[in-house]
Parts: sequence; C-alpha cells; structure tokens
Amino acid sequence: MSEGTRPLLPWAQSVTLTQEQTIPFLDALHADIARFVTRSVANHMNDIAKINADIVVSLLSDWKKQGLQSVKELDWMTRHSLRTLVKQGHLGALELLGYSKDVPVSVDARILTPVVMMGDAVSFEIAISAQTQCPVLVDYRIEFARADGRRAEKVFKLKQGKVGPSLPLNLKKVHKLKADATTFTFFEGAHHITIQVNGVDHTVLDFQITSN
Repeated sequence: MSEGTRPLLPWAQSVTLTQEQTIPFLDALHADIARFVTRSVANHMNDIAKINADIVVSLLSDWKKQGLQSVKELDWMTRHSLRTLVKQGHLGALELLGYSKDVPVSVDARILTPVVMMGDAVSFEIAISAQTQCPVLVDYRIEFARADGRRAEKVFKLKQGKVGPSLPLNLKKVHKLKADATTFTFFEGAHHITIQVNGVDHTVLDFQITSN
C-alpha cells in the first residue's frame, strides 16, 4: 500500500492520490515490524519531503511521541525519510536528527588550491571548535560557473561528528573536478565553496577553474 501510492514512484506510474489521502496509510504502517514495510514508508516520506517538507518533519515528530515503533527502527526510518532534506540543509529535519542550528561553533577554513586546472581537484581545510560539546553535521556547497553566466549549486556531505572544548574537529577535503563529465560539465571562472554546519552557512571559500 505504501509503495504503490508513492507520489514519485520510480518504477511505475504513480497512483493519483493526494498527500492527505496517503498519509493515513503511512500512519498505520510506520509501526510495522517488517523492514521491507518500514523501508517503503521511509521512501514514501522522502518523496513527500520533495513536495512538502514540513508535513514529513511534523509526522515523524508525531511518531516519535507516540512510541509505537521501536526506537532503533524509528531512528532508521527518520534518517532514511529525511535524507533529501538533510542534503538540502533543512533546519527542521536537522533539528529532528539532533543537530541544532544554534550550536555555538567557530569555523575556520582555508582554500589550499586557489587556482585549479580543469580535471584536477580543489582542496580545502576546515577547523571547527566549540565551547560546549555538541554534535555537528558538516556539509559543503559548491557554486559552479555555467556557460550562460548563471550559477549552479550542488551540496556534498563531509562529516558527522562531535566538537567540544577539548575536542576540535579538523577536516581536509580533496574534491575532484572530473573534466568532460557526462552528468555535469565544468567551466572556467570563479567558483565558491560554502561551509555549512548543522544547516547554517559559516564560511565561503573562493577558487578559480582554468584550462591553461
């Protein structure tokens, strides 16, 4: 029932039911003991999240309060349901997973390759510290130059961890810029990397892509 009524069904024509009509199915099935059922519910929730994020966050919060599903399985369902929203840095989704937007972190970052040849890699370092211990989810967004002068952004996952007074988080990333990629083409010009912690932007790094 959950799989066949998904709004963005990848393998067949979807059933034309509204979110309001399908949510009662999810509400009834989320406490099932079978993983194939809860996986389907989570996939359905991820579909809805691409259309109405707030409904998904609210429903998952309600399920947590009800306590009808085991804690371990509901945690898995929550992460799987919110995977698209987490990648987008949705604050409500991150809060539900325990990543507060108000964490008192200090973020220092520097670009190691300010000029990058087409097909090489851009490298950067990040140092994150905090006065109190807290969980952090670190992502980065690259703003790419396009041929028509517009900009395009993509989000990339970097690290889940904890920081604290005696527990800094030091990260280094080497991001390969594959030339002539079939799914994404790179162009010369200025590009920007935004460091994001728990859905909040902290630092912007600049680099240039060149072909000579």
